[in-house]
Amino acid sequence: MSTTFLVALDLMGTFVFAISGATVGVRHRLDLFGVLVLSFAAATCGGIVRDALIGATPPASLEDWRYLLISSLAGLLVFYRHASVERLRNPVQMFDAAGLGLFAVTGASKALAFGAGPLTAILLGMLSGIGGGIARDVLVAQIPAVLTRELYAIAALAGAAVLVLGRMLFDGPLAPLAAGGALLCFSLRLAAIRLGWGLPIARPPED
Repeated sequence: MSTTFLVALDLMGTFVFAISGATVGVRHRLDLFGVLVLSFAAATCGGIVRDALIGATPPASLEDWRYLLISSLAGLLVFYRHASVERLRNPVQMFDAAGLGLFAVTGASKALAFGAGPLTAILLGMLSGIGGGIARDVLVAQIPAVLTRELYAIAALAGAAVLVLGRMLFDGPLAPLAAGGALLCFSLRLAAIRLGWGLPIARPPED
């Protein structure tokens, strides 16, 4: 049951991150292939790196056809119905925050399942969450959001930590921990965007 639940969360995260990637692609006026590449990269790159580091090879997103199908459907949806997606307020930020939370908890849980220690699992959960956004931004020649925006990696760390620490302290069902961690990450990210929370920004001296 827990494995099925985690796969479901992972596929949900794939869809919302693919929406985020495709939206950026349309905003940069990429062609259909470019939009699909960006949607797949945003949806899978974090998980691919995580799986490679824990020895889960080939990575699930390259072996399981559902990841390619879901990211492609999300890319096509945005490409042909971009106006409808844009009617949502700040769609990239919303879908990015949702994907961040979902991938943070599924990444941390998978790392634990493959024998990673608590700290490693938390860091790999963060990497699962931020990896796709980094790939998306690099492909369109932008500074990755994780290096510039409000509480991006910190939110992913918090979500992953809830799941990992919860598994250490309580021998209960996985679903409440995963839901709590994802919700905390999502809430922190949106609150940081709306309230301007962030880390100090480097300010070089004036010439």
